[in-house]
Amino acid sequence: MTSRSPSALARRLRTPRGEFAVVDVPPAAGVTARGVALLLPGYTGSKEDFTLVHEPLAARGYRTVAVDGRGQYESDGPADDESAYTQDELARDVLAQANAVGAPVHLVGHSLGGQIARAAVLLDHSPFRSLTLVSSGPARISVSQEQRVKLLRDALAVMSMAECWEAILAMGPPEEVGGPARGPVGQEYLRSRWLRTKPAQLLATGRQLCAEPDRVAELAAVPLPFHVLSGARDDTWPVPDLDGMALRLEAHRTVVDGAEHSPAADRPAPTARALADFWDGLAP
Repeated sequence: MTSRSPSALARRLRTPRGEFAVVDVPPAAGVTARGVALLLPGYTGSKEDFTLVHEPLAARGYRTVAVDGRGQYESDGPADDESAYTQDELARDVLAQANAVGAPVHLVGHSLGGQIARAAVLLDHSPFRSLTLVSSGPARISVSQEQRVKLLRDALAVMSMAECWEAILAMGPPEEVGGPARGPVGQEYLRSRWLRTKPAQLLATGRQLCAEPDRVAELAAVPLPFHVLSGARDDTWPVPDLDGMALRLEAHRTVVDGAEHSPAADRPAPTARALADFWDGLAP
């Protein structure tokens, strides 16, 4: 297992909308700086889900800043007030994060993070140089994953976070939606991350995943370069749906062989290469 890059800095990113926990990795020594990327994790995930792509992206000249969203793991947020986690609120957080990091930035959103990234771009695209949607589809999640999220929401209504963790493990193999997001970390870390995530965040964003409308036409009207990246198999949004979204967006399309819903964890080297190749190919 590859550990965090030795140059990684875990810090607090101060913004007008509060502080957010980030992992900030500069370009590698001696490499020409080529840009900055802001990385948003998915449902039940965290900034650590991008651990394995920081170093290869640094080698290509990119500073990467992975962020815990409001109420996610090490970023604070209310435990019980779901109004703090509406998609609009989370999108405005992303705009503030981008400006605090140093806009314009390449925006990358994984799964739920992709839908929040899309909402941010639709509010104001000016802080961004490009948008990459990683395993993040055009609308609501698949029926099978929606069932998992609804089971989780029902459990959160009557159980503690610790009791919910045990119930999640009993549901079967961990999956990104409705279970602990995959990452280059052990089970004890996943449990700790789960216990530190705010229940209201999981409830509110779970509802969003089950009700998200198709906003691809709106996004296609935004003057930004788009990239749709996924694994070769995905239970959350079927790969043909991601193919169709890429066509509608006239987006660059990458399918990472051997990866499923979490390409940055499953196949970090080709995932990082695809991201850097896309960014390198954009006009300065």
